Amino acid sequence: MEAWRAPVIPQIPGHGPELRLYDAASREVRATTPGRIARMYVCGITPYDATHMGHAATYLTFDLVGRYWRDRGHDVHYVQNVTDIDDPLLERAVQTGDDWREIARRETQLFREDMEALGVIPPQHYIGAVESIPSVVTCIQGLTERGAVYEVEGDLYFDVTSDDLFGEVSHATQDQMLALFGECGGDPMRPGKRHPLDPLLWRAARPEEPAWDTPLGHGRPGWHIECVAIALDHLGMSFDVQGGGRDLLFPHHEMGASHAEVLTGAWPYARHYVHAGLVGLDGHKMSKSLGNLVFVHRLREQDVSPSAVRLAVAAHHYRGDWEWTEDGLDAAIARHGHWSRAAQLSAGPASEPVIEAVRTALADDLDTPRALTILDRWAEEALERGGAHGDGPRQVAEAVDALLGVRLLT
Repeated sequence: MEAWRAPVIPQIPGHGPELRLYDAASREVRATTPGRIARMYVCGITPYDATHMGHAATYLTFDLVGRYWRDRGHDVHYVQNVTDIDDPLLERAVQTGDDWREIARRETQLFREDMEALGVIPPQHYIGAVESIPSVVTCIQGLTERGAVYEVEGDLYFDVTSDDLFGEVSHATQDQMLALFGECGGDPMRPGKRHPLDPLLWRAARPEEPAWDTPLGHGRPGWHIECVAIALDHLGMSFDVQGGGRDLLFPHHEMGASHAEVLTGAWPYARHYVHAGLVGLDGHKMSKSLGNLVFVHRLREQDVSPSAVRLAVAAHHYRGDWEWTEDGLDAAIARHGHWSRAAQLSAGPASEPVIEAVRTALADDLDTPRALTILDRWAEEALERGGAHGDGPRQVAEAVDALLGVRLLT
């Protein structure tokens, strides 16, 4: 599956400190320590509807991670999936009468266009669940050899008790796990399961549902094993960051870690488990099921600058939950205009201290609100008092483009 065109990223001199991020598993902010190649997996969309600002906030967060690593001199190996076969997609097909494949194709293409418009650096590997089925089968066969798989009426389940470290990622209680598992497509009460939290690995074919012929039988993959198969294929174990929205911490990332660690006998699956907060609208989490959505493509149709959209997101720390508002967008548009006017000056304050301060803020668990405040002060000083540095405005503009993905110069 193809991704989208990459933005041009300015090269700026110097680099900041090592990036520190909050890790859900260790429950602390600590340094990422990639080698020459920084490896990151971010869970992708289930393409049954258009990209909303909740999605955008997540992918913009991990775009900042990739941008900072590149600024540090790392090559970034970024992988993202597309869950192009799953229950929500099939349910939407029934509701609309459209073929599920056409819905997946259409919404995936719209997602690509939205990401390209926002200047998100594309993954090197953009992999659909359907194309990953051979790898999923291989993983399930490996888990079976390790005694971690059992059958219930033709469906294959992962035995969570096969993993002594189950729960290490989310640290959720059993009651919390059971509630979340049921809310997120799990089937804790199904008769025949060994443990209520055992997740589905392979779903045997049902009437009127798509299925594929494999050594496991006629069926389709479960949700969690899809991401594990793709990540292990393209990144291997102990990659640097497993990313996604906070709602993926349990069950998705917990189950994925268990699958991978039991399969390989190695630990950890990922060195950091990093999660973006949830974006709300009118007091509720923005979600397709509730229908309270602000779509990226609608903002594009209204000629809202992608840089202003990025600034509206960056005004909030990535780990916190926050509300999308028109006032917030208006403030971001005004901020972008203010910075752009400063960037077009023929001279301004020295750029080096500003760029250093922005890098330091981003290195501290992606503190974008602090970075924005630093740049607000720079723009105010440049516009009110000017400066003696002829290259200063351009250098700051290039750093803002490289580090934040915000374009100030055309």
